[in-house]
Amino acid sequence: MSLLFTNARLIDPEAGTDNAGSLLVENGVIVDLGPNVAMPARAEVIDCAGKCLAPGIVDIGVKVCEPGERHKESYRSAGLAAAAGGVTTMVTRPDTEPAIDSPETLEFVTRRANEAAPVNVVPMAALTKGRAGREMTEFGFLMDAGAIAFTDCDNVVTDTKVYSRALTYARSLGALVIGHPQEPILSKGAASTSGKFASLRGLPAVSPMAERMGIDRDIALVEMTGVKYHADQITTARALPALQRAKANGFDITAGTSIHHLTLNELDVADYRTFFKVKPPLRGEDDRLALVEAVKSGLIDIISSMHTPQDEESKRLPFEEAASGAVALETLLPAALRLYHAEQLTLPELFRAMTLNPAKRLGLPSGRLSAGAPADLILFDADAPFVLNRFELKSKSKNTPFDGARMQGKVLATYVAGQAVYRRD
Repeated sequence: MSLLFTNARLIDPEAGTDNAGSLLVENGVIVDLGPNVAMPARAEVIDCAGKCLAPGIVDIGVKVCEPGERHKESYRSAGLAAAAGGVTTMVTRPDTEPAIDSPETLEFVTRRANEAAPVNVVPMAALTKGRAGREMTEFGFLMDAGAIAFTDCDNVVTDTKVYSRALTYARSLGALVIGHPQEPILSKGAASTSGKFASLRGLPAVSPMAERMGIDRDIALVEMTGVKYHADQITTARALPALQRAKANGFDITAGTSIHHLTLNELDVADYRTFFKVKPPLRGEDDRLALVEAVKSGLIDIISSMHTPQDEESKRLPFEEAASGAVALETLLPAALRLYHAEQLTLPELFRAMTLNPAKRLGLPSGRLSAGAPADLILFDADAPFVLNRFELKSKSKNTPFDGARMQGKVLATYVAGQAVYRRD
């Protein structure tokens, strides 16, 4: 049976277009799209009623807390949350308990994901054993077991010799390394960004220069080793010139940012609201606007959720002691649409950063609206208003900074390989 979407607003990030048309799916693959698509003899027809049809989101940096902290998030709950949020591919982080640093652990989580999650799950593996920064993992064996990239997440490798050896090894295998640009000593214990606001609140803070120092070091090592490198979160304006120079010099480097740093700023912390405590901490408004412009220009390639579940006990603490992180699989799209409604980014520009670029960086065939691409699709109403209630989220943890926020943009249906994995009631 074929699947024909008609009367759709097709958001094509590769062509940069936003046009009315139809899209035909056969055997889980897009076979035709455009204003004049012939209807096959036997097809299920879905009238999109003028709503947006776009590639499913490819989300780099999702934390699923298996093994070790299943009470915070499981592959089943994360998969349901992803489907409800229009995320058709989760690229999962290895900062679990224990870390995903061996083929055996990687095979365990891959099996759990295949059993429980209705969306695609692509795992990353740890760069060093135990994410301790002392001894590199067995990249070759981990790649054979399915690792798509290597990262120690927010544990910065402080031993530059160990780090350079790991990057050299990764380069020899053609592996992608994902770094967290921060100077670890300066940023240790920081709960906010240094400035007047942090001083008035009495919060331990870190200068934006810590990120600049971190990216400068990583760029130097990329130049030395020739590795494929992706910076997981660029969050300050001060880091952007270094990134621009590295790209101009032809280094194999890309960069991402989180949806929270694109849509929130340090003032949102207000009365020590710990759901707004993320890592790196929220930045000033000037930084946020610089990031939006960097996404628009293509300097920052990828927008991700940095989905980090934390239970109530770890969040209901004084701001300095509370755990960092926020869930975002279900809020990534409506939060990103704030930038569209503010006329800061177009829909093709947003989806270029959320679907096409992450898929291209990871070598995945998804993230596109083109013939031959997997039919990983989302149908959404970009204008539908709602007030977010965190207790309605499908994630086990409910630590979202958008609780009670007025938002626009609802996912109506999510398809993976042409099969519906979510439909809004």
